[in-house]
Amino acid sequence: MSADETVGVVGGGIVGLAVARELLRRRPGTRVVVLEAEDRLGAHQTGHNSGVVHAGIYYRPGSLKARLCTRGRDLLREYCTEHDLPYDEVGKLVVAVDAAERGRFDALERTARENEVPGLRRLEAAEIADVEPHAVGAAALHSPRTAITDFVAVCARLARDVEAAGGQVLLGARVTGVRREGPRVVVSCGDARHPVDRLVVCGGLQSDRLAGLVGGARGPVIVPFRGEYMTVRPAKRDLVRGMVYPVPDPRYPFLGVHFTRTVAGELEVGPNAVLALDRGAYRRLAMSPRDTAAVLGWPGFWRMAARHWRTGVREMYGSAVASAYLRTAQRYVPAIGSADVVRGRTGLRAQAVERDGSLVDDFVIETSDGVTSVRNAPSPAATSSLAIAEHVVDRMYL
Repeated sequence: MSADETVGVVGGGIVGLAVARELLRRRPGTRVVVLEAEDRLGAHQTGHNSGVVHAGIYYRPGSLKARLCTRGRDLLREYCTEHDLPYDEVGKLVVAVDAAERGRFDALERTARENEVPGLRRLEAAEIADVEPHAVGAAALHSPRTAITDFVAVCARLARDVEAAGGQVLLGARVTGVRREGPRVVVSCGDARHPVDRLVVCGGLQSDRLAGLVGGARGPVIVPFRGEYMTVRPAKRDLVRGMVYPVPDPRYPFLGVHFTRTVAGELEVGPNAVLALDRGAYRRLAMSPRDTAAVLGWPGFWRMAARHWRTGVREMYGSAVASAYLRTAQRYVPAIGSADVVRGRTGLRAQAVERDGSLVDDFVIETSDGVTSVRNAPSPAATSSLAIAEHVVDRMYL
């Protein structure tokens, strides 16, 4: 690695900024420029997630997700402590409400133990109230080290680190073209040109399009899902101390509607997962002709829809009717109903879908000819961001 080379990083979310920081830590003097399309950092997935620092309960042992979540959790805790950023280990309960969920629950416990989730305990029904007095169920897994933080604040601190080490963070720098000129890669942002020796693409919701600009394969294609949150009214927000989650359905990479406290002191319910037709707008029913065409033109979308349309209909109904949205969540905390919540914020999830209709679950990172593309980085990408950065930099200089 040459200390005088220039590296471009596309994406000013938490993963892109973590990669830029790691590059400068490994090789001081490298010229690093971060190109962010929006007018602020962490504008999309980083700034619209639940703020949860995951402990590693869900991820297939040995997968990239499992390994980088475990490493990233520890790195993030240390980073937040070092820089006086919010980090509160409020703990999580994953609750099986009845015997029908026991099989999935037992399998989840085996996964969590194989991933060495710190402090994990199995609780029987009578013990649940000791942790969450208003939660009910047949059994639960308690993860006391699951935490909450402010990922936008982490982004801002990472950007300060990058700039303090001599890097640049450019806002409003939307990538419109990438081409090779001899040994270098020239990244165009409108009329501005940025020649670099190496390029890292951390494009989130635009990751497939950006990968296409640098010569990557068309698939997997990003199919966006809107995640809607409800906010619990102040009178009942103290009924949940930390987090209460359902046992997830292993067919999907989504964790299901759950209760989560925030570092601002609020209690949220959500998110759901509703097909979105606009990658950049957070309004309900927002639709972009370009993004709609991208979804409908991908054969994998139709194969996915054929398999999971019933779930999609349920999610759409819950999106429209608050009582239906809360019905599942009330199985775990019956005292909070539709009259106790108001519609809250909305996020977008970049879900990669293969041509055969399968939902890509693990992180996908590709490197070729000086360009590294993060093709799929869903949750727990924010938790894992500092470890993803280590992994990306390792791959860049193999």
